[in-house]
Amino acid sequence: MNARGKTMVELDHLGKNFDTEVAVRDVSLLVAQGEFVTLLGPSGCGKTTTLRCLAGLERPDAGEIRIDGETVASVERRINRNPEDRNIGMVFQSYALWPHMTVFDNVAYGLRVRGAPVSVIRQRTMRVLELVGLANLADRYATKLSGGQCQRVAVARAIVYEPKVVLFDEPLSNLDAKLREQMRVELVRLQKEVGITSIYVTHDQSEALVMSDRVVVMNKGAIQQVGDPQTIYTRPVNTFVANFIGVANLMEGIVLGRSGELCEMEIPLGEGHAALHVRARGGDLVSPGQRLILSVRPEDVSVHLRKPDSASTGNLFEGEVIDTIYLGNFLECRVRVGRYEISVQTDHFEPLVPAQKVFLSFHPDCGLCLTDSRGAKG
Repeated sequence: MNARGKTMVELDHLGKNFDTEVAVRDVSLLVAQGEFVTLLGPSGCGKTTTLRCLAGLERPDAGEIRIDGETVASVERRINRNPEDRNIGMVFQSYALWPHMTVFDNVAYGLRVRGAPVSVIRQRTMRVLELVGLANLADRYATKLSGGQCQRVAVARAIVYEPKVVLFDEPLSNLDAKLREQMRVELVRLQKEVGITSIYVTHDQSEALVMSDRVVVMNKGAIQQVGDPQTIYTRPVNTFVANFIGVANLMEGIVLGRSGELCEMEIPLGEGHAALHVRARGGDLVSPGQRLILSVRPEDVSVHLRKPDSASTGNLFEGEVIDTIYLGNFLECRVRVGRYEISVQTDHFEPLVPAQKVFLSFHPDCGLCLTDSRGAKG
């Protein structure tokens, strides 16, 4: 539980197998009331299966699930409540709207099956349609809506009966890029305004960073890291997280020792190249002689046309330009440094050409020494 308040969702050592394949492996997670938590990872990492177990659409093979303190699934106690008995709302990737119904009837359906009075159905449905900006389309049929409007109806339908938790299964993946960006903002606004606990599944890193209070990075059915977006991006715990969230330059090296709070590493560059000596954060529990991976974000690497004073630049090494790509607000440059290709993003549009010699530098605080998890498959 975090500072937001009481725990609304608890996953306790959750496990799920499909035949001999492990889909979810010992997943434990607490989600606070009113929190927006995103399960993020590549296809096959277990995020959707975790969500489906929470929704009651899959039966777990291990562990327990509690919603608002009530156990809705427990393998040991042989409890597995039906989806309709878990007090959750769900927004699907495919919208799942009834084409023969109007917008009003699609949204009101959940209240009707719960036996709500007609006056309550009318009041709540119109209030929610006002929230999502569709009150003027209440009498329109679902087949006459745009993709963005369909998604708003799906969200309205999920929250109209005031569930404890709303689950989102990649709800924006069918929208075009511009509309997807607009809907991200809209969903976050709605979630904050209604204050409902939300668990969101996506493989889109930027979506997770923009929308979430916390991000749960998953791979091979297991949680790799949980944290707020800034921590996940700036302090990844291993190379999988570093490489999956954004772009990271990864270079393998050998630990030499420590200099204050910084780890000192030697990075072999291959035959005919002198090894690099660098200092970076991390590696606290690692002994000299062990191997770690240096991770540096492209935006933290500076390009110099002439060799600067290493004392003022931190880590400094020489390379050769491979190519450059102009991307409007910054220049992306790939530089060959021994056996590595280093990606650099700079807003200084230097006249760089292929095969040109340049110098790269990064501050020790911008580098991170990590354990290697790149062999894991998603």
